[in-house]
Amino acid sequence: MRRRIVVAVVLCVGCTGDAPVGSGTPKDAPSGSGSADAPSGTPDAPTTKFSFFITSRGGAMGGDFRRNMADTDGLAGADELCQTLAAAGVPASATKTWHAYLSTATVNARDRIGAGPWFNRNDVMVATSVAALHDPAINMIDGTTGVDENGVVVPIANPNQHDILTGANAQGMATANTCSNWTSSVATGVTAQVGHYNRAGGGTDPTSWNAAHASSGCSAAAFVSTGGRGSIYCFATN
Repeated sequence: MRRRIVVAVVLCVGCTGDAPVGSGTPKDAPSGSGSADAPSGTPDAPTTKFSFFITSRGGAMGGDFRRNMADTDGLAGADELCQTLAAAGVPASATKTWHAYLSTATVNARDRIGAGPWFNRNDVMVATSVAALHDPAINMIDGTTGVDENGVVVPIANPNQHDILTGANAQGMATANTCSNWTSSVATGVTAQVGHYNRAGGGTDPTSWNAAHASSGCSAAAFVSTGGRGSIYCFATN
C-alpha cells in the first residue's frame, strides 16, 4: 500500500524579516526607544548655578522697601523682592535664600550675600568670592553680565537704567546715603548711593558697580532722573 504524504504550508500574513509578529519596534532601534532617531534623555533642568541678578523693577515705593510700618528698615522687604523675582525667573531657585545687596547705618551690604561664587541667569560667573566682588580688577559685573532674573540685560539707553541702589561704598561698607535705611521715598533731601552695573557713565566714580554716585532723592521719579528705576542687586546666600 502506498502512503500519501501531506505537506502543510502555513502562510504568515504580516510577518516581516526578523521582527516577530506584533512587534512595532524597528529591527535596529535601541531597547526602550520609541524610534531609531529619538534623542536620549530629557530637556535640561533649570540652572542650579543661578545666584545673582539685577531686579527687573524697583520697589513699589521708591527707596522705601518696608513691608509694613512696623519694620525698622527696608532690608526684609528688599530681600522679599529678590526672593519673589528669583522664583518667577527660575522656579527652582525658590529653594535658595536671596538677599538684597543693600547697606543700612548698621549693616554692610557685603556681609549679607553669602560667600560666593555667583552666577547670573545665563550661567555666567560674576564673582568667585566677596573679596573678588569688591576688587574692580576681577569683578565681572558689566554691561553684558548685568542681567535681570529673566536673563535680560538692563537698559543703558532709551531709557538709561544703569543706576542700581546699594547704599554702599566701593568696599561694600555702609554709607550715609541709604534712603533713611530704605524707609524713605521722598523726592529730595534724602538720597541713595548707587552703582553703575555697566561700569560707565558720570558721577564721582562712574566705573564703580556699587558706588558711582548718590541719587537726587529717594522717590521713584528721583531715581529715573539720574538714570535708574530703583533696581537692586540680588544674591543667593546659599
